[in-house]
Amino acid sequence: MEWFHILFLALIQGITEFLPISSSAHLILPTEVLGWPDQGLAFDIAVHVGSLSAVLIYFRQDVQKMIVAWFAGLGGKTSDDSRLAWYIIWATVPAGLAGLLFSDFIETHLRSILVIMSTTLLFGLLLGGADLLGERRKTLVEMTLGMAILIGLAQALALIPGTSRSGITITMALLLGLQREAAARFSFLLSIPVITLSGGYKTLELIGSDGVIWSDIFWGALLSGISAYLCIYYFLSFINRIGMMPFVYYRIALAGALGAVVWFS
Repeated sequence: MEWFHILFLALIQGITEFLPISSSAHLILPTEVLGWPDQGLAFDIAVHVGSLSAVLIYFRQDVQKMIVAWFAGLGGKTSDDSRLAWYIIWATVPAGLAGLLFSDFIETHLRSILVIMSTTLLFGLLLGGADLLGERRKTLVEMTLGMAILIGLAQALALIPGTSRSGITITMALLLGLQREAAARFSFLLSIPVITLSGGYKTLELIGSDGVIWSDIFWGALLSGISAYLCIYYFLSFINRIGMMPFVYYRIALAGALGAVVWFS
């Protein structure tokens, strides 16, 4: 891969994985619009590993507490952390099942500019509505299993390119009354098993393949991890102040640009 392609794609993956603007859309667009060669499965895995590393490092204390509390909960000692761990597990199930059942169909039929344009606009407007209409009062401590499952069901829609995993989960969380920061935090924690499952599945596909360029893999993972970490840090720092509307406006503008590409192509 060209160095500029590695830099651009890795940074885009790291930034858009956790912003509500769709990482899959931005990784597809360079190929569809700019005519770049497909980055390949190995590079996709690398940038996902970078994103996973970033969220694990940033939330290392939360993850450690949830793991310890989860095992303690198996012995009958429940806590807020053990409940949160179970909520993340149950919320992951719908996306895992949907991926097994529909990933091939989605890869074959839905990775197009027209689909990305439609989902970018539709779910962007839905995010804006949720941010404006949601009560935004509940914390993660007040979360229930039912709320977690609804967020998990919403996350399954993120298999469709352009939807945005973080966008759709934050949208549902806001509609259910969670505070902005709580919604974003749960979305980021929920990304850990999803990225792990996705990366593991792609790794199985990669086994036995030849021609992996390890320097591209290294730089892709490193740059993606750095940009993802910074994205998480600044997003959580400013989300209560700026709200979701800047991302909604961006999605509307992106959908318009994609519509122009479709119209004039």
